[in-house]
Amino acid sequence: MRRIYSSLTLLLIFSLSGFAQKIVHLDEGLAAGPCHQYGREALYTDQLAYQLYNGTLAKPQEGGLLFKNAKGENINWRKVQADTSHRLRGDSFSNGYVYLTYQSDKEQTAILTVTGNDMLLFNGAPRGGDMYRYGWMNLPVRLKKGTNEIYARVARFGRFGGIAANLTFPEKPVFIDTKDVTLPDVVPGLKNDSLWIGLVVANTSSKVLTGLRITSVVSGKEVTTNLPSIPALSLRKVGIMLDASRVQAGKQDVAITLTQSGKVIDSKSISIQSIEEGKQYSRTFVSELDGSIQYYAVSPQLKSGSTEKPALFFSVHGAEVQAISQARAYKPKDWGVLVAPTNRRPRGFNWEDWGRLDALEVLDIAKKQYNLDPAKIFLTGHSMGGHGTWFLGATYPEKWAAIAPSAGYPTLSTYGSHDGVIPDSASSPMEAVLLRASNPSNVLALTSNYKSLGVYVAHGDADKTVPVTYARQMRDILGKFHRDFSYYEHIGGEHWYGDISVDWPPIFNFFSWHSIPADTTVNAIDFTTANPGISSKMRWASVHQQLTALKYSRIQLSADKTAKKISGKTDNVALLSLDLGSFPVGTNVNIALDSLAALEYQVKTENETIYLEKENNWQLAEAPAKTQKNILRNGTFKDAFRNRMVFVYATGGSKDEAGWALEKAKFDAESWYYRGNGAVDIVADKDFLPQNYKDRGVILYGNKDTNAAWDLLLKDCPVRVGKGKITVGEKQFSGDLATYFIYPRPDSDIASVGVIAGTSKKGFQAANANQYFSGGSGFPDLMIFSADMLKNGIKEVKMAGFFGNDWSVEKGEFVNN
Repeated sequence: MRRIYSSLTLLLIFSLSGFAQKIVHLDEGLAAGPCHQYGREALYTDQLAYQLYNGTLAKPQEGGLLFKNAKGENINWRKVQADTSHRLRGDSFSNGYVYLTYQSDKEQTAILTVTGNDMLLFNGAPRGGDMYRYGWMNLPVRLKKGTNEIYARVARFGRFGGIAANLTFPEKPVFIDTKDVTLPDVVPGLKNDSLWIGLVVANTSSKVLTGLRITSVVSGKEVTTNLPSIPALSLRKVGIMLDASRVQAGKQDVAITLTQSGKVIDSKSISIQSIEEGKQYSRTFVSELDGSIQYYAVSPQLKSGSTEKPALFFSVHGAEVQAISQARAYKPKDWGVLVAPTNRRPRGFNWEDWGRLDALEVLDIAKKQYNLDPAKIFLTGHSMGGHGTWFLGATYPEKWAAIAPSAGYPTLSTYGSHDGVIPDSASSPMEAVLLRASNPSNVLALTSNYKSLGVYVAHGDADKTVPVTYARQMRDILGKFHRDFSYYEHIGGEHWYGDISVDWPPIFNFFSWHSIPADTTVNAIDFTTANPGISSKMRWASVHQQLTALKYSRIQLSADKTAKKISGKTDNVALLSLDLGSFPVGTNVNIALDSLAALEYQVKTENETIYLEKENNWQLAEAPAKTQKNILRNGTFKDAFRNRMVFVYATGGSKDEAGWALEKAKFDAESWYYRGNGAVDIVADKDFLPQNYKDRGVILYGNKDTNAAWDLLLKDCPVRVGKGKITVGEKQFSGDLATYFIYPRPDSDIASVGVIAGTSKKGFQAANANQYFSGGSGFPDLMIFSADMLKNGIKEVKMAGFFGNDWSVEKGEFVNN
């Protein structure tokens, strides 16, 4: 008789509300692997998911065959048993799956908590994972009567940490979960009457919740906040307001009450803290990226009596380091304030992608909040933050006077992290196009951008986590061209050798004699970018469009004010702009680029900017039309996930197609919450009215036949996805296909539409993977692949590439298989 692998442990615990609550540990299961490969590129393979989606996956049983690998070896299911901490471990976990079951005697609602997994499939539906074992991915699920199946996908490090899984049974259908709270501090001298808190509300009911409100009360001050809707069987992190203007020194309890139509649904208590003057503190803000509540930390400036504007020390933290811990590693300075952004989570996005955007938003907040000296802005960080320093320094060289990476790796292609590395070479033209979308992450191709910066490199010579060879590599590269860098190895220093790993006095001494020059005083520019939508400007020159998308564009220019001339050379630049502010009005400026015919331009106004486009020669042009690719909207697929994006899921088509769209939107929302401390609106296509979501990014789940919002947003798009086929311009592809692509939102100058679509049930399911949330992973403007890619890899990618600067297929670049 086949054994059902289920829980061996049932306990009673006490919930926060004081009532006994049943918890069931899933302590026994089966594991098989390696059987999948996910990483920092658009390609992925997954033998189990392939079988599941094709209906050929046999019920797992001990010793049963999952599949034969490329070497002809059997990958079998092996029994796994939890240890005393309820954690399952095994050699099969690496790039494998763990199979768990639960026998329910009735249909009922539960909270499923699994830690150590990248994602899971619950009764076939994808749900968010908890790869870093934080323990607060508490997923509302509906148990069916009988056997409920869980396939937990585990990454390459799974054999070390293992996974743990349990079920609890909620006492209330809707409740506040205080395990993951984003809190500000109350800071004397700052505004404390409108602080934001981020906390989770769970909806275990079968209906979308609307009309929710949360009231906060602290020290007699009450504030009520209206909440967004929360889909059925889901959780969402929401922002609530707090008036802490009466909070005195120390900790103070905050009463939180959740109501719907005046009826109390749940209540909890949390604590907020008032910080002593001069101590490090946290502050929250509403993110422009997605409307979620994020925070940054501050080590304030020592009072010195000086009337000079303070410098800014912008410090980016390492993996698993909280921003407030980063700030506390620094002693306050008398000549500047230190601000530490969050990367949206302690691991987040490796300071790339949305971590990069979080850093830029906090940088802007800091400039406004602290009345900084604009010439004294410095960048530093440790470990993953050392990578962030290398990356942000190379990507935005004009923003910093000097940078100081400590114990940092330069690129994700050589070091990587939980998500693996970005491959450093391609095996085919198709993979070359896919990998090109990762070019903005390649710090080594951007090292010439450091020329304008002071660079101080610090590393422990006994570092086993990030070996000192990375620092020595960058020292050797900089030594070939850089005139202003310092290098220091701490003898015997491991990865962390105390607070001086970051708060190293020679770094701040190095900073003290650097400043950002005024643009008009800079005569030479050498700047490289891979994507003008990420990084376009260096002093008085900007790259707006490329000749070949996502290949490196470089401008090497010099301005001679005496000779009234700008000259130099460009690579892969179709449209650039020049700020002529350093030339007086009436000056005839000679512009000679790339050994082509020079042109004369008479400066007409102060701080005038002109545009030049390259055809046979460089010639005067206009700024790119908002409908073209430009620095605000240049693609790639991942760029759609900003501008407070909204997920719009299809309700048309078959029951399976409609069910997939909602499940996938919820899965992406859960992954976004976990990765990015984020929140997103999930809206049915029939309820989506563009005017209600003005200038917001839209992620559309479904195709032209199933999603009613398609024609509202993509009527003129050259890509059509319908039942059984995908058409791109004049090309047509048939079969069980999936696609990811981006296209401009027609009623917005800034927002885009990201499409996650398929031609069939199998095609939709093949699009389930969301490694686009991995920091640094590259996705082109368009990718079409067969459901067979899950088994056979890259040869099943049918088309990938980039639209032209006019967003057309004809002027774009695409590779076909």
